[in-house]
Amino acid sequence: MSVCLLYGEETYLLETRLKKMKKEFGQLLQGINYIQIDENNVERLISDLETPAFGFSKKMIVAKNTGLFKKEKKTASKAKTDAKKKKTALEEKLPLTEKIANYLQENQQELQNSIELIFVEQEADKNILYQTIEKLGEVKEFPLLKLPELISNLEKVCMAYQVTLEDSNARYLVECCGTSMQDLMNETRKLIEYKGTGGNITKQDIDQLCIKQIQAIIFDLTDNLGKKEIRKALEVLNGLIANKEPIQKILITLYNHFKKLYIVKIATKNGEDVAKSMNLKPNQLFLVSKYKMQANYFETEELRKILEELIQLDAKNKVGLIDLEIGLEAILCKYCSK
Repeated sequence: MSVCLLYGEETYLLETRLKKMKKEFGQLLQGINYIQIDENNVERLISDLETPAFGFSKKMIVAKNTGLFKKEKKTASKAKTDAKKKKTALEEKLPLTEKIANYLQENQQELQNSIELIFVEQEADKNILYQTIEKLGEVKEFPLLKLPELISNLEKVCMAYQVTLEDSNARYLVECCGTSMQDLMNETRKLIEYKGTGGNITKQDIDQLCIKQIQAIIFDLTDNLGKKEIRKALEVLNGLIANKEPIQKILITLYNHFKKLYIVKIATKNGEDVAKSMNLKPNQLFLVSKYKMQANYFETEELRKILEELIQLDAKNKVGLIDLEIGLEAILCKYCSK
């Protein structure tokens, strides 16, 4: 039996690995030598392991998002009951996770040449099933990639198509499109197709072709706000609205952005770790310098007032006193004035 657990937030690399495993397995016929399991039918997993792949020597089972690896929250009474549970407990009374772990452990020889079992999860607690898979097969985590790893992967993809992507432009692409490898690959493929063999991807190409995440656009808006360039700030806002970005989402994103700038000012003043104070993920640490730079445009009290006005705008809009678009434009104009 071949058994493995693939888990993590970097779904692009995880799915790439899964596709490779399927390809290496060979012909897959749904319901015969290829079985899919999820949280709705996970209780039949052992039954599927016991059922032969008629007409085939081996069967692949992919158990995806089953909930088997979620951390159990035990109440005091449950913990007390578990502590008293005897080793002679009947199999049917064991939790499903433990049943499956025991089955894999006890039948590894019988299943060795007939089963390829793959668990796929976003997150995984190191429970008894995790430990069993680690012992019998392989556990592979796919964490979100940090900036150097993202840049390296993007450059390798471009190189494979004989297209040049310099470090600075790869970094700019990540800043614009986020840290999801799936999103970055989609945008990179467009750029490769556009430039062709021997081409060189530029910042202008990224601006022209790529779909920027709203957070990146809010960075642009804040830059203009800090530089007191009202026309450009309003152009960015109107661009978001023209692209059908919900006005409520714009308000929330803008509020969260200025909240981070406020946190930067407070953390810096108190000598605290800025990234930790902002609760940034490891793959977002490269944004610290950008937040610090933008925070320098504003005084701490000014940022606090902007946050208060955004809160008041939301409250007034909910009772019909002001239109969100008009309110946002008014706030931008106020803080762009010299």
